[in-house]
Amino acid sequence: MFWNRELETLPRERLAELQLKGLVKTLRRAWTNEFYRSRLMAAGVSSPEDVTSLDDLPKLPFLTKDDFRDAYPLKMSCVDRSELREFHMSSGSTGTPVVMAYTKGDLMQWAECMARCFSMAGLEAGDAFQIMPTFGLFNGGFGCYQGCRKAGLFCVPASSGNTERQIKLMRDFHVKGFCSVVSYVPRIIEKLDADPNGNYDIPSLKVGIFGSETFSDEMRKRIESRLHIECFDIYGMTETGGIGTTGQDCHAHAGIHVWEDQYITEIIDPVTGKNVEDGEYGEVVFTSLTREAMPIIRYRTRDISRIVSREKCECGRTSLRLDRITGRTDDMLIVKGVNFYPRQVEQALMEIPGVKDEFQIILEEHDGMTDVTINVEAEPGVTGHTVAKHLRERLGFLPKGDVFPVGSLPRSEGKAKRVIRK
Repeated sequence: MFWNRELETLPRERLAELQLKGLVKTLRRAWTNEFYRSRLMAAGVSSPEDVTSLDDLPKLPFLTKDDFRDAYPLKMSCVDRSELREFHMSSGSTGTPVVMAYTKGDLMQWAECMARCFSMAGLEAGDAFQIMPTFGLFNGGFGCYQGCRKAGLFCVPASSGNTERQIKLMRDFHVKGFCSVVSYVPRIIEKLDADPNGNYDIPSLKVGIFGSETFSDEMRKRIESRLHIECFDIYGMTETGGIGTTGQDCHAHAGIHVWEDQYITEIIDPVTGKNVEDGEYGEVVFTSLTREAMPIIRYRTRDISRIVSREKCECGRTSLRLDRITGRTDDMLIVKGVNFYPRQVEQALMEIPGVKDEFQIILEEHDGMTDVTINVEAEPGVTGHTVAKHLRERLGFLPKGDVFPVGSLPRSEGKAKRVIRK
């Protein structure tokens, strides 16, 4: 299903034309702002006209999260304050928060991208859609809301938490789809499984859209099997304009379709900054083509992925497809000389029969060495030896850890905290 068939199925040569036009427009807009201009000039760019082809993109400097922090609150705004209509920002839990401001045009662009995502997941006008991300400075709730309005969905703005109410709303309003962080879904499943009246299912539910966290194929399969839904991986972040702005996977689940009429995608070597070949893993870099207030130029996301294909997908879309995010350059863990990501731990744990969805990775420093403990919930009969043996086979080292009864490990109503550093 398409929201904007023409733009979603453009021939690649036409996409390239649109991207060059959008890139030059973005550079001209950024040039009016001292913050952007100084960084461009420091990289040797004397004017926006220096870029005459997409091959000139590597001449441009990278933007990073630190640039957004240095520009707090609105030094990166390329429009007059009177043109701003809204802003969202990151939590700032690791430093100065990242702010993204929006013009009316930016909000329309966000809504367009989200409507495409909803349509790609099989949602149609009038379908009830439940929004579980928080409404507030975090962009998730409002991004879903913008998309619901654009796509004509029946919006159920539940926000986060209160799992019993979430389930009741789904049933009472015959909700077809919902959006949340994937680590919240086990809370829903636990409540359903514990229903004293035997109401273990939500018959109307068909679609789950998950963002903000990486998750394994095994986790996807578990959720789909238990809730009888189809899971979709939505992509976007504060810096690109919010949830869904950079794309989502389709029914083929063969990679995340990037909205290439809106963003240029690069994959670079995180160390050298050089572009890598399609198929090679590296850091995802985005350049916006239509954002007005705060465009991004070669923004280093820290997300690790690869370009799966630039060929036409079986769904009919012609945009390039990214592999699902495997991790972030800043969340890679190194233990006893072995590099791994939390998603790899989840993948390995989900392969063990009887192991449930909750787990913790606890890191402790001792005399310059890092010890790792992996605690997990499991059904009776699953032993610590079984878990440790499987993790050693999958990760290449033997972690400490223990098996806990279901319901023992701490729960979160929002994004799960999988890694605990002591």
